[in-house]
Amino acid sequence: MNIEVKEVLSPSDIKRFIQFPHKLYKKSKQYVPVLDMDEKSVLTKSPSLEYCKLRMWMSYNSKGEITGRIAAIYNPRSNEYHNEKRLRFGWFDFIEDFDVAKTLAETAEAWGRELGMEQIHGPLSFNTWGRQGMLIEGFENIPPVNCLYNFPYYPQFIEKLGFGKQVDWIQIKLRADGGVDPRLHRINDLLIEKHGLQVLDIKKIKDIDGLVTKFFKSYNQSFRNIDNFVPLTDAEVRQIGKEYFPKLKPELTSIVLDPDGNIAAFGICFPSLSKAFQKAKGKLFPFGIFHIMKALKKYDSIDFMLIGAAPEWQHKGITSIFHTHLGANLKERGITFGITNPQAETNSAFKVWERYEFEPYMKRRCYIKNI
Repeated sequence: MNIEVKEVLSPSDIKRFIQFPHKLYKKSKQYVPVLDMDEKSVLTKSPSLEYCKLRMWMSYNSKGEITGRIAAIYNPRSNEYHNEKRLRFGWFDFIEDFDVAKTLAETAEAWGRELGMEQIHGPLSFNTWGRQGMLIEGFENIPPVNCLYNFPYYPQFIEKLGFGKQVDWIQIKLRADGGVDPRLHRINDLLIEKHGLQVLDIKKIKDIDGLVTKFFKSYNQSFRNIDNFVPLTDAEVRQIGKEYFPKLKPELTSIVLDPDGNIAAFGICFPSLSKAFQKAKGKLFPFGIFHIMKALKKYDSIDFMLIGAAPEWQHKGITSIFHTHLGANLKERGITFGITNPQAETNSAFKVWERYEFEPYMKRRCYIKNI
C-alpha cells in the first residue's frame, strides 16, 4: 500500500483531522464522538499551547483518502516536572493496516529525536485533564465522553511497533442506588467535628472564580504524584473553570472544606452523556444540543469525573464524607450505576470502591518506547 504522510497545517486540514474518526468508527456502537467545535478549540486555542509545541499529521492512500492521523506534543513543563526527555503522542487513529500505524508513529518519533527526546509515550493530551490511555480491555463497552475509545487492533499494532507498558488505568462500573451504610453517617459527623470540616453548599456560592482557584490548588496537590501528571497553569485553570464549573450539579457535587476554607476533599460527577454525544455525531447544531440538554436533565447513570483529597487530608478517612453525601443523593434520585474515571492500577485510593457492588468496565494503557 502506497502511504503518504502530510502535516496538518491549514484550517481545512484540521477539520479533516478532527472528523477522520467519525468515518473510521461509523459502524461502531461503542465509539463516542466529541464535539467537533470542542476538539478544534483544544487543538488550536488551548492555553496549553502557550508552552507546548503541537504537530499533527495525516496519512493518505494512493486515492487520496485519509487512512490515519497522529498528533505529537512537546511539553517542556512535564519533562521538567518529571526530569525526563519525552515526547507525547495522541489523536492516534488508523485503519486496520499495520504499515499505516508504523508510518505515522515513525513520523512522530522522528520529530522527537530532532528535539533531543529520548522516549515517546501516549496516548496523552497536553495534561491529565485531556483524554488519555489506549483501550486494552472492555471494547464491548461505551466509554464516558471524556475517555478514548479504540478498536482491539490498536494495542496489537502498537506493541508490534516496540511500545511497552508505562502505566495502566482501570475503570469500573458500580451500583449507585444502594445508598451508604448508616453507620457511616455517625462516623462522618465525628470526622467533621474532630477536624472542623464543612460540606460546601455550592448552590450558595457567589464567588465562582474563588472556588475554581481553591479547587485547582487542591487538584494540583492531590494528583502531583500521578504518572504523567503536570500541574495546571493559571490560564488552564481559568479555561477549565469557565467551561465546567457553571455546569456542576449540586446533587452530583460534594466539596469538603477544612477549617481555613481550603478544599480538603472533593467528589464531582456528571450525568452520563455518552449516548447523547453519539446521537449528536460531533455536531452541536442543529440537533446535538437537544440530545445533550435532554441527557443533562433526565438521566439514570453518571460518570465519576473527579475524586480526590489534598495531600494533608489523605489517609484520614474524610473521603467517606463526600461518598456518603453523594451516595444519599444518588439513591434518592434513582441513579442506577456509575462509571469511574480511569485510576492507576497502583493507586491505593482504588480500594474505596470495594464498599460498593462493582465490576470491571474498561482498562486502558499508556505506552512508552525509547527513540
